[in-house]
Amino acid sequence: MSLLDPLDRKILEQLAADSSLTSAELGEHVGLSPSAAHRRVKLLEASGMIRGYRALLSRAARGNPSTVFVAVTLRDQSRATLLRFEEALGRCPEVQEAHLMSGDSDYLLKVEVAADDGYERVHRDVLAALPGVQRLVSQFSIRSVVERG
Repeated sequence: MSLLDPLDRKILEQLAADSSLTSAELGEHVGLSPSAAHRRVKLLEASGMIRGYRALLSRAARGNPSTVFVAVTLRDQSRATLLRFEEALGRCPEVQEAHLMSGDSDYLLKVEVAADDGYERVHRDVLAALPGVQRLVSQFSIRSVVERG
């Protein structure tokens, strides 16, 4: 399923807004029977258009973490260095997002630090210890202005 028709797009829009919709509720929103809505969702899942479902936890449920954006510069941009760095990032639970960037730094990380933890420890023991790291520049978020799932 490489091209999405308008009905598939409506289904994805509805599920992106509320992934807990039943097939009956989804069908009602998009004009399908529950079984047809269910069949379409299963096809979207099988094609990889829907990669999974998750609960969006409040900051309080996550321990009121501080959010830190970290620009990472690596020693070099060889394929091996990038691969080792990216594999190691996958083992860092504090890193919520990681983006390969253009510009002055190589990566931009979104890091969450629990209220009972210190960023100094995360910086020293986690981020600076990642393979290939030459430089880290950290910026603390004051507050989130826009957040989408």
